[in-house]
Amino acid sequence: MKEGMGKVAVAAAVIGTAAAVGVAALVVRQRMKTSGRWARVMAIVKEFEEKCGTPEGKLKQLADAMTVEMHAGLVSEGGSKLKMLISYVDNLPTGDEKGVFYALDLGGTNFRVLRVQLGGREDGIVHQEFAEASIPPELMSGTSEALFDYIAEKLANFVDEEEQRFHQPPNRQRELGFTFSFPVMQTSINSGNLIRWTKGFSIDDAVGQDVVAGLTKALQRKGVEMRVAALVNDTIGTLAGGRYTNSDVAVAVILGTGSNAAYVERAQAIPKWHGPLPQSGEMVINMEWGNFRSSHLPLTEVLLRLAEEASFFGDEVPPKLKIPFILRTPEMSAMHHDTSSDLRVVGSKLKEILEIPSTSLKTRRVVVQLCDIVATRGARLAASGVLGVLKKMGRDTLRDDGKKTVIAMDGGLYEHYTEYRECLENTLNELLGDETANSIAIEHSNDGSGIGAALLAASHSLYADEKSSSNVA
Repeated sequence: MKEGMGKVAVAAAVIGTAAAVGVAALVVRQRMKTSGRWARVMAIVKEFEEKCGTPEGKLKQLADAMTVEMHAGLVSEGGSKLKMLISYVDNLPTGDEKGVFYALDLGGTNFRVLRVQLGGREDGIVHQEFAEASIPPELMSGTSEALFDYIAEKLANFVDEEEQRFHQPPNRQRELGFTFSFPVMQTSINSGNLIRWTKGFSIDDAVGQDVVAGLTKALQRKGVEMRVAALVNDTIGTLAGGRYTNSDVAVAVILGTGSNAAYVERAQAIPKWHGPLPQSGEMVINMEWGNFRSSHLPLTEVLLRLAEEASFFGDEVPPKLKIPFILRTPEMSAMHHDTSSDLRVVGSKLKEILEIPSTSLKTRRVVVQLCDIVATRGARLAASGVLGVLKKMGRDTLRDDGKKTVIAMDGGLYEHYTEYRECLENTLNELLGDETANSIAIEHSNDGSGIGAALLAASHSLYADEKSSSNVA
């Protein structure tokens, strides 16, 4: 009996040992599999980081290329990757402007109307208010008359409700800055023909027509005494807003959903300008630099590759990862700025947007690393673009007069993505060198499409006091 029990015990021990060995082998295999996966993950991340590399030499080459394209774009239309559009803005605000001015900001399915009261150098912007409205879908594909009548009616209501203190003096028309964020071939400070619609609009009878004339006729039909003093875009509005508070502002850059730059150029350095030289001797150029080189890298493509080739999120590839651009910049910024010990913001964003129910801390750390790679590349490329503009202006070295050059910046990416903003500013300093960097400053200039447009209406007013007008630079 004892012998039988002993045999059973031995057998059990053997089976137990075999099972333990089997489990151990399984664990080893699992660890090797996991280790292999992570080795692949890190190899893909390293390869991605190398491709995104932006050494100083490369950035300076990009800046030089930007400067060359700027010269070419000023010589002839279509002669460059940069449009280098003549804005007809030859008088930026000085800070001396007084009076009540209006702005209309039409940038998509919503539009704003603004009223801004200026009190001159002593008081600055005394008062500002706005109203917002959405454009009914049927008007986005109807007639230009119907669209402009709808906008003019909202402007009429806005004017009708204003207080007595905002009324214009006798024999003086209200003046408006019109921000029209669609491709336009500008023909004067307050006229421009629509090239094509974007953002879901398809009003055929407006293409090729002067959008200011269309709005002006609608204002007349609605009985609104208002003159469009300036047709602008948001980048030039940002330049105007920056100049209003700081006379050293000479460049504006938008870094948001889209990216663009505008700057002050000497009129004599614009061979394609055939009109009389402006009294100021200078002209604001709208670069449309988005065509030059995209600083956007779709982070989702990297994550998708990690999921497919290294099972980064488990054995199943999350279906949402296959949707292009599903991971937007605000989410990327939130993950990049996550300082919690368990990176819970990263985890919640991956769950909320990509529908990945759970992720390890190790996985979340890699996601943050990818955010850093992409943001760093974008910020450094943007800094090289700014350097290119400064080189064209001759402001990439110390100025003889000792004055500063100030760059007005705006856009959600610049304003809200701290890591991106700090990297851009540090890179620009690195490219310029300490001594020159001290003569360059960046300032945030807010709401170029609204307040900036109203300020441009003021600086191009028919009633502007000639004594308060001064040169653009």
